[in-house]
Amino acid sequence: MQDGKLNVRAVERALDILLCFTSDSNLAMTEIAERTELHKSTVHRMLSTLEAKGFVERDRASDRYHLGMRVWELAANLSQSDDPAVIWLPEMERLRDALGETVSLYVRDGKERIRIQAVQSNQAVRRVAPVGVRLPLYVGASGKVLIAYADPLEQDMLMREADASGVIDPQRFREQLEEIRRIGYATSTEEREQGAAAVSAPIFNHAGKLAGALAVSGPAGRFTMDIMRQCAPQIMESALRMGTMLR
Repeated sequence: MQDGKLNVRAVERALDILLCFTSDSNLAMTEIAERTELHKSTVHRMLSTLEAKGFVERDRASDRYHLGMRVWELAANLSQSDDPAVIWLPEMERLRDALGETVSLYVRDGKERIRIQAVQSNQAVRRVAPVGVRLPLYVGASGKVLIAYADPLEQDMLMREADASGVIDPQRFREQLEEIRRIGYATSTEEREQGAAAVSAPIFNHAGKLAGALAVSGPAGRFTMDIMRQCAPQIMESALRMGTMLR
């Protein structure tokens, strides 16, 4: 009986630790100990177990914790919503906090792309990304990602239509798409909007089908090509995590 009570208490403590992340996306162990009023050694043991099970992840550089992939996988099975814009929001917020720039989510609708979710940068000088706006498909990092990873038949149709309308240089554009598929992401600097730069990566579902494009954007003067290349691995990692959240 005593063992049963101890087990229940351990579960309660673990849940209390997870609940600390409802108000903050990343926390130090000492902050968690203060909020839960638990001894640091107890918090350390709990965090080690939660990390091993994938419910939290530790940033080795800063020694701070954030929610892990298991939480997002559970969230993906919530019956109240199968909307990717809702399911992916916490991961987008985590990426915004990590990189400091605006994070957007795009899907393709015919020959346009639609921004269905956005998390704005907290910096004073930032790129504001309104949700629901329709944008050209053939310019911008996310647009190129949506074409590069489209089904082959759809991609051929899009390329033929764009070629006929004179929107793109077919040869140069196909070379860009090949490069995107080779490195796994796309970049753009002032292609659609003066003073804006962006880097984007594809999101695939469990069947390997393109589900959307994750993009991070900011002022071109700050979000340079070198910085975008440095950020690309984190963006691709987030896109991979987001894909696992889909049913």
